[in-house]
Formats: sequence, C-alpha cells, structure tokens
Amino acid sequence: MAGLLRQSTQLARVARQTQRATLCRALLRPSRVARQLPLAIRTTSLPHSPARLYSTQGPQPPKDESKDPIKPNEDELKAKDDAAAQLEKERKDWPLPEGWTYLTEDEMTVLAEFGKNERLPQWMRDDFAHNLESMRVTGAPKELGEMLADRKPGDMTIVEIGKFLRVMSKMANRLAEYETAKELREHGHEDAAKQAGRKESSQDGEQDKKSEQGQKKKKDGKTGDGSGGKDGADAGSPFAKKWFFGRFSTGDLIMAGIVWAVVLPFFESSFFGQQKEITWQEVHKNFLAKGLIKKLTVLSSGKVRVELNQEGAQNAYDGFDQNTQYYFSIGSVQTFEQQLEQAQKELGIPSAERIPVNYASEGGLWQVAMAFGPTILLVGLLMYTTRSLGGRGGGQMFGGFSKSKAKMFNHETAVKVKFSDVAGMDEAKAEIMEFVSFLKAPERFERLGAKIPRGAILSGPPGTGKTLLAKATAGESGVPFFSVSGSEFVEMFVGVGSSRVRDLFASARKNAPCIIFIDEIDAIGRSRQDGNRMGGNDERESTLNQILTEMDGFNTSEQIVVLAGTNRADVLDSALTRPGRFDRHIYIDRPTMKGRQDIFKVHLKKIVTNEDLEHLIGRLSTLTPGFSGADIANVVNESALAAARVNAQSVELIHFEQAIERVIGGLERKSLVLKPEEKRTVAYHEAGHAICGWFFEHADPLLKVSIIPRGKGALGYAQYLPAGDAYLMTVQQLMDRMAMTLGGRVSEELHFPTVTTGASDDFRKVSQMARKMVTEWGMSDKVGPLHFSEDPNQLQKPFSELTAQAIDAEVRSIVDKAYAQCRDLLSSRRTEIGLVAEELLKKEMLTRDDMVRLLGKRPFEDHQDFEKYFGGGSKSAPPPPPAEEAGSPPPEQPSPAFRKVDEAER
Repeated sequence: MAGLLRQSTQLARVARQTQRATLCRALLRPSRVARQLPLAIRTTSLPHSPARLYSTQGPQPPKDESKDPIKPNEDELKAKDDAAAQLEKERKDWPLPEGWTYLTEDEMTVLAEFGKNERLPQWMRDDFAHNLESMRVTGAPKELGEMLADRKPGDMTIVEIGKFLRVMSKMANRLAEYETAKELREHGHEDAAKQAGRKESSQDGEQDKKSEQGQKKKKDGKTGDGSGGKDGADAGSPFAKKWFFGRFSTGDLIMAGIVWAVVLPFFESSFFGQQKEITWQEVHKNFLAKGLIKKLTVLSSGKVRVELNQEGAQNAYDGFDQNTQYYFSIGSVQTFEQQLEQAQKELGIPSAERIPVNYASEGGLWQVAMAFGPTILLVGLLMYTTRSLGGRGGGQMFGGFSKSKAKMFNHETAVKVKFSDVAGMDEAKAEIMEFVSFLKAPERFERLGAKIPRGAILSGPPGTGKTLLAKATAGESGVPFFSVSGSEFVEMFVGVGSSRVRDLFASARKNAPCIIFIDEIDAIGRSRQDGNRMGGNDERESTLNQILTEMDGFNTSEQIVVLAGTNRADVLDSALTRPGRFDRHIYIDRPTMKGRQDIFKVHLKKIVTNEDLEHLIGRLSTLTPGFSGADIANVVNESALAAARVNAQSVELIHFEQAIERVIGGLERKSLVLKPEEKRTVAYHEAGHAICGWFFEHADPLLKVSIIPRGKGALGYAQYLPAGDAYLMTVQQLMDRMAMTLGGRVSEELHFPTVTTGASDDFRKVSQMARKMVTEWGMSDKVGPLHFSEDPNQLQKPFSELTAQAIDAEVRSIVDKAYAQCRDLLSSRRTEIGLVAEELLKKEMLTRDDMVRLLGKRPFEDHQDFEKYFGGGSKSAPPPPPAEEAGSPPPEQPSPAFRKVDEAER
C-alpha cells in the first residue's frame, strides 16, 4: 500500500497546482481544461502506476454518543453540520459519473493511515491528506474495490498494469477538473465552475462507456453551446479531452517511457509490499513445521518465494505481516529439492499433501521495460522523426543535410557594398554590370536577337576583388542574389551535394530572374579526367554532374545567371567552362598603376589625414607595384593602426611607409639583438645588394636598406622600386636581376674569410629564375625553344634523362654568368661597399637620399614616376673622405665573421 500512497500523493500534487517539480509534470502536459480557462491553472493526468483501491460499502451506523466520555459542544456540532452541508452542496455540483461511488469513512480512515507512512516525505503526506478531502467530493471508480479485493503480493501482470493505469488516469482527470472548478469559484466564476462540474461528470460517464466498449478516442467537433445533445456537449465543452496519443507529443511519450522504466520498479515494490529475506532454517522452523506454507515458487534468479496461508500464519506466527513477501536464496535447484524432500519426510507429511513447488522466471516491471524498452524507444524515435518532418520538404531530410546553404540577398537586404566601392578592375566591372542590365531590361537585348549569357567565371590571383565584385552585384543588381561556397556542397553523406544543387536551382527558379554566385568553385568543379584513378564513386563528380545539368540541360531557365569565382581556373573541367554554361571568362589581374590609384582613392576616404591626397595616392601607388586590392586595403588599415599606436591626430606619410614595409617585409624585430660580428656581416651583405642595384642598369633602383631584422629569419631588408609595371623581360634584365640578387654572397666573399647562411633565400630566387629561363622562356641555346612546366602532381618528368642533364647544365651556366657579372662589379666597388656598410652600422637604415650622398647620382636615368614622387637626390658628388692624421692608427678592417646561423638554427 506504500506504492498506493505515493500515487495518491502525486494526484494531490497535480490537483493542488503546486510549483514543485514533480514526476507528473515530467510525464504529461497540462490538460486541455487548464489551457482553455482564463486562469493559469496547470493540471495533468497521471497514467503511470497502480491505482488505489476503494470498497463500495454503505455508510456505517452512527456512534452512540452516550458511550463517549467527552461529548462535543454545540460549536463543534455546528461546524460538523456546516461541513456536511457544504459537502452535499459540492456533491450536487459534481454528480458522480456512471460507475463511480463515494468513499466510506472506514475507507477514508484506512487511506489516512497509509498517508502517515514515515517512508514518505512530509510534503507528500500533506498533499495526500488534502487529496483525500477532495476525494470526498469526486468519489472513486468502482473498479478500485475489485482491484483491492483481488490484490495479492507479487508482480503485476500486463493486464493488471493496463487496468490500473486506466483507472488512475480517470481519477487524476476528475481530481484535476475539480480543483480547476474550485479555483474558478474562488475567483468569482461560479457559473463556469458549475458548468465544468456537470459537463465533466457527463464526459467521464461517456468515457467509461466507450472504454468498456473498446473505444479509446472521442470524436472531435466544433465549439458550440452544448445544446445539441451528447455530441454537441462534448464538442462544445472546453473540457473535451483527447485520447493519449492525440493529447501528448511524441517527445512526451518517449520521456514518459524512460521515467516509467526507471521509476516504476520502486513503486511496484512499495505497493506490493516489502520483500524480506529469510534463511532455510527459519522457513523450516517457523513455516514448514507449522504447516503455514501454501506454495513455493523457484525463481530464475536463485531465489525461492514463500507464499503463506495468511489466516493460519496470522494466528500462528507473531512476526507475520501480510504486506511482506518472504523469500530465501538457494545454491542450486537440485540441492533445494533434496532438502525440501528430506524435511517433509522428517515431518511426516504425506506425499499427497506435500507443498507444491512452481518454477518461474522473475519478470517484474523492470524486466518488461528492459525487454520492450528498446523497441518502444525506436518506435518513438521514428514517430518523432516522421512527425517533425511531416510538414517539410525533402530538403529537410536527415536534419537538413540536403537543403542548400545558399544565402539569398535582394534589394531589401542590407548589402553595403556597391559598384562605386569596386576599383582597379574597370573591364571586369563593366562585364558584370552588363549581366545586371540583361536581367533588369532584357527587352533591349532581345529585340536584336541576343540571349543572356548563362554564366561567367571570375578568375585571378588571390585578393584581386572577385568576391568583392560579387558583393557589389548583390548590392546593386535589383534582383535576388544567391551566394554559396563550393565547399558547402560537399558533406560526408553520398548524394548530399547533388541534392543541394537541385535545391539551390529550384529556389532560384522560384525567384527568377536572379543571380547565383558560387565562390571557390574549384572545390567541386575540378577536371574529371584524372580525378578518380582508383575507381569508385566520387561525391564531387556527382555534384559537378548536377551543376552541368542544371546550367545547360532540359530544365534550364534563361532567367538565371550563374557567376563563379576561383583562383585555379586551369583545373576546372572543360564541360563546365564551355560556352553554354560559363560563356564568359573574366580574368581579374593585379591592378596597374592607374588601378592602384583608384583603389587607394576608395580606401583613403575613410582615413583621417592632412596629406595632399593627389600626391599621397601617387606616391603610395608607386611604392606598391604588384599589390592586389586586398594588399592595398591592408596597407591603409595598417597605416591607421600605426598612427593610433603613437596617438597621432592624423595619419601621416611616414605611417603609410611603415605600413608598406610591414606588409612587404614583416614586423620589425627590434628585440632580436645580433652579435657585433653578425651585425657587421649583415651590413656588408645588404651593402652588396645596394651597390649592385645602384650600378646595374636593368636592376631596380634602391629605395631603402636596413639591417633591422624583420619577419621570419630576415636579418636585413632592402626595398627596391621597379621601373613601372613591366610585362616583358629581356635576357639582360634577367641577368642584371640575378646578379643583384647574388650581391650579398659576393660581398661576404670579398670582405670576410668565410661565408654565412644568410644568402640561402637569394640562391632559391636565382635558381628559380634561371630554371624558368631554360624550361619555360626558351632562353637557352642548348635546350632551345621548349617548354617544360613544373607540376608537383606529375609522377614522371615530361623529358628524358639526357634532357634533364642538359637543363641542369644550362641552369648552372646562367647562374655562373650572373655570379661572374656580380663579382666583377663588386670587386671594382669595394670602397663604396665599405662606405655603405659602415653607414649602415651607424644608422641601421639608409634611404635613397643617403645613397646619393654616399655614391652620387645613379648613372642611369630613373623612370618618370620615380623622379616625380621621390626626386632625383643630390646632383653633386659625395664629399671626399676625411684625410688621415699623422700618427693616427690605421682604419679598422672588417673583422672576420663566423658562419652565420639564422634564427631557426640558433
């Protein structure tokens, strides 16, 4: 009965609308009544454990007050009369449904005794007592009396569990509705409370009839006034109830199943009595010898359950408790049978009257839950998945994997980038704007028979503005714009990529005319000829095939334009780049001098500076040959950061130059302190580069040289200014550049007894340049006009071993010529090298003006932009060195340097 007590308490807690987190709240949602009434009264059903049992005996005869030692006074009698009258009044408002009865005083007393069980928390006892008072009005189903009379210690069967849950659900609903009406009455809604009581009683009666007939659902109807008969009352009542699966979500059912499997074993053991383990000796002495054992049941868990003759045990055994289930453990069934047989022989029990022994597997509610739990959870999960996907399309299957991740932009979307923000790519911008014109005013082109191009590929080096141009298109196109990355089509599941492509183009057709932009299309558009050497299915190929079909297939639309951006247009599949799919190939190269000026104009609008913008833009554009749009944006931002770092009021020219140096050479590492001999070696190394750049005609003029370490492993830094944007190079220009690059190593050889590792990067550049002259540019007489590209993915070289030897010999020959050219120059300019190196050791950085002061004007004419923005320097020769005084010590010679080790080796 302890389990009964707990379930009743749960009913009380539900009905009283407490704020405690109860098991009932975890299992079930609030009833429909609580959701429809004006008051926020939350009530729930409790279909989860065996019901309490009630008898239907008539009222007991009144006690003889003359025998009571103390008679109640008039106030007590009046209070009892008032309580009885109030009870009768409430019972009239809440008539009993068919199949229900009121509790007798004896039943109330028995239940109250169970409510005082010390195993229950105090708050549960209080709720149980309140619930008993409510049951005086609501009554209880007659089935409870039958269940109480038939109750026996032991496990419940599946049929008993189902019956018990149904009875408990009905009791919980009626108690909840009663407490709801009580709250309504307290808040002045008397008519609603009475109507709730009458309609609830009729509905409970109808529900009982339908449940007896096997019907578990009521028909849904429209809200009415209840005057249309039985169906009308049910349909119009705000208390009309749905059945179990219509009332609760699938998630609630899954949670209820989990809680039921975990918690019910405790309630089961509590309701059906405590279990007490005894020994075989106690069984033999207290039960078997006295003839109190009715039956023995051997369980699969190695236990034997003892079922006693209750009437005899209650009289013959002092410690007998009818709610206690006795059992004892055995080692083996065979040994137990022998012991039992021997004991009955010793007691002289005839064979016909010996104790029956049954064999059963122990299968309580926990075993049932373990057996059917996984299946129930799986079915619940499938129901939940089906229900959650019921209103969605196929694109939402598997959590939305096959749904396209493209973002849609339109004229209402806040895209701040406009075509005016795009500079340095006038031709590409004109091409894209023509696509927009096709979509906005197609009749201008169609009247001449022109068709809108299917798509265009934007290719070029990184940072040149391909994605920026697409953003500007989204901001000013005036038509829907879909943006997606090529990598977003590929997932771990096969078929997801092609499904996302279909979903993307389906959305585009609904919003046509529109533009689709696929960034980094090389992620899915690589050539298929070498993509699958090992066989099998490639998800990227399936995605590419779907794109090909959508762009130029039977279901294509002329109102959809596809733009794509990539840095590797050379690896794209030929079927993707052919006319009819991507009709136009727009190459966006690094900006020219004019393009850099336009880009600086755009970015300098946001910078606070007092410099002359025209001169500043021209100077910065001259200092940044080969810079992309992203590099220029980074320079402008770094200059503003440099000015803010020193709390400057505006960004000055020096801040822009510092930003350019930082982008090219990296961050200054003033914390890296070199040894004196290492610093001297670096100074003579950089002086060798400076002298070569100054006296070679086709070398770039020196702008700045420094021995302050920068970036990763760079112990010196030299900045040169190329002679404009060069697009063609001659053999002599290449030879002068290679000779200038070797100037550092040659200077070390001329001034120190040994060389260092500081020229490793110079050797890499020279070797790469010489090899391209032989294998790609056809500048070798022995190899001839042949082209051999260096592809790291190729397993075999495209030339023979004899040709490889010839290539190596020609590369070495070219490098040797450049080395000899450099050595001849520096050998004749050792004094100038010493002047520049010693000045570097003093100042750590020399500018072009310092070089003019030390070496005189460069013997070759500088290009126009250089003279315009940087001047020609001093035209006079540098002053002669001071004369040596008599007796003065000889000038200090460069000290020998050890092998220089870069930072990584130190």
